[in-house]
Amino acid sequence: MSKRIEFFFDVGSPASYIGWTQIAAIAERNNAELEWKPMLLGAVFQATGNQSPAAVPAKGRYSRMDLQRYAQDYGVTLNFNPFFPVNTLLLMRGAVAYMDTPRFQDYLNAVFTGLWIDELDMGQPEVVAKVLSKAGFDPQEVLVKCNDQATKDKLKAITSEAIERGVFGAPTTFVGDEMFFGQDRLNFAEKALKAD
Repeated sequence: MSKRIEFFFDVGSPASYIGWTQIAAIAERNNAELEWKPMLLGAVFQATGNQSPAAVPAKGRYSRMDLQRYAQDYGVTLNFNPFFPVNTLLLMRGAVAYMDTPRFQDYLNAVFTGLWIDELDMGQPEVVAKVLSKAGFDPQEVLVKCNDQATKDKLKAITSEAIERGVFGAPTTFVGDEMFFGQDRLNFAEKALKAD
């Protein structure tokens, strides 16, 4: 498989959630390798001077409405989390810890569902533990993996890579050196794959 698409994301981003529901099918349709890139969006914002659309009230209201349009267009459920924004440091460490395992999508499904469908306070360890237990994970095992130095270092490295490559928000998709920001640019990423 010579085609490759990279997907930089943070589970705390509703746009990342919507992108996650679509990106695997895009890769599959185009016989492309999908490379998952869990990053820490807060660190990206800090490094680039960017901020969540929610930080600007009018933009936040529009953004919520627009994300709902995309969710409806893609046929997926999106419920805005009343606890947004959520500190995703441990959640993203978990994503990195399971990234190269058969349980990676199970982990993402549990966390994204907890955040963007069930509207849970995923910043609370006891809530995360319940969500992960329900999905068949041992919460203590997940915590050990999240606190492993190799996991921490890998999340930092992926986040640094994102910043170095010009990422300023999530999700960000790359086809080769071409960057596509947002769930609303996935069609352009797919066109780039087709041209590749």
